Order: sequence, then structure tokens, then C-alpha cells
Amino acid sequence: MDVDLVVPMKHPRDGKSRLRGAVEPAHHPGLVLALAKDTLAAVVSSAQVRRVLLVAADPDAVKTLSELGVEIVEEPAEKTLNAAFRHGAALLKADDPDTIVGALQADLPALRAGDLTAALAEATGRRAFVADRQGTGTTLLLAAAGEPLDPRFGPGSARSHAESGAIPLRQALPTLRSDVDTPDDLAHVRALGVGKHTSAYRAELFI
Repeated sequence: MDVDLVVPMKHPRDGKSRLRGAVEPAHHPGLVLALAKDTLAAVVSSAQVRRVLLVAADPDAVKTLSELGVEIVEEPAEKTLNAAFRHGAALLKADDPDTIVGALQADLPALRAGDLTAALAEATGRRAFVADRQGTGTTLLLAAAGEPLDPRFGPGSARSHAESGAIPLRQALPTLRSDVDTPDDLAHVRALGVGKHTSAYRAELFI
């Protein structure tokens, strides 16, 4: 079943605060943008993804991402992650009330379209989620067909989503579970193999 995805993004200079120090400070915004570019490049190449709506704190700061085929809208007045997901989901459902809406993090630079497609196939239109590799966070949340997204991102989101009735997807999906919050996470995804935009920053990475 085709899915419409919402992806939130802070201004690149403000995003990924725990990743500061992985590169020289002047390169931090570029690295954040590179993580998103590689994520979105994989997303739009999945045959089961119909639309991608990027909800941005500053659309002008991320306008180059539109070249990947994603739509960019400004975040709502409530400046929280879950509000951004709800806002994007509402816009998508206004166009198609029966669509399956998903919430995806923008920091999955090793993502392979095959892992995303496999997750969507396993969900089969049910409310479902993919936990991060630590098992506590959430990288992907899918609403049931025609149902509200009801995002519960934040500390312990995997448990919160399970308690809300979302089914944890069980396939390995290593590249879909590997989000980047810390320098250790960045080292992990580099070992998996990141996309071309993130790999361009290898020369500046602190080893």
C-alpha cells in the first residue's frame, strides 16, 4: 500500500545538538543537511512512498531538499516534534482522508530504500512502528489506513507507541533503525555505509 510520509526538520544550525563536536563547528549545519539529504534520497526511491512532506522550522534554510522531490511546508506555531508530525499529517489527510500517513525521522543517512519498503510491506496498513537500534526510540511510525497518526515521539517513544496500539515491526531493518544523535551513532552509520552527501564530510570528522 502506498504511504505518504511526514519528515520534520529544525534549522540545520539548530538541529542535532548532541552531534556537535563530530565536525568543526562551521561544518555542523552542512552535516545536518547532508544527513537529511541522504535520508530523503532513499525515501523517495521507495516504490511504496507516494508523497514526502518536509515540515521545516525554516523552509528557506532547507529549500535545496525540494530538488529531491519532497514538498516543504513551514512548521506550525507549536514548535515541538509531535506538533510538526501532526501538522504534516493533517495537510496530507486534507488532500486524501484515506491515505496511510507515516512519520519518519530525518537523520537516517545510511537508509536503504529496501529496508523502508520492507517495513511498509510488513505493516500492511496497520498502526505500526520501527524502534531505533537501542530499542527505546522510534525512527518510523505508521498510522493505520485512514486513521490519525497520533505521534508520541520523545524519550521512551518506542514504549509509548506500543502502548498506543502500534505494532513493533520485527524485521532486522538495520538502516532504518540507525538514526544519528551522537558521534557514536555517526560512526555506526558510517560503518553501515552512508549516502554520498554524508560521506563527503568524512575528511572533517574527528576520529
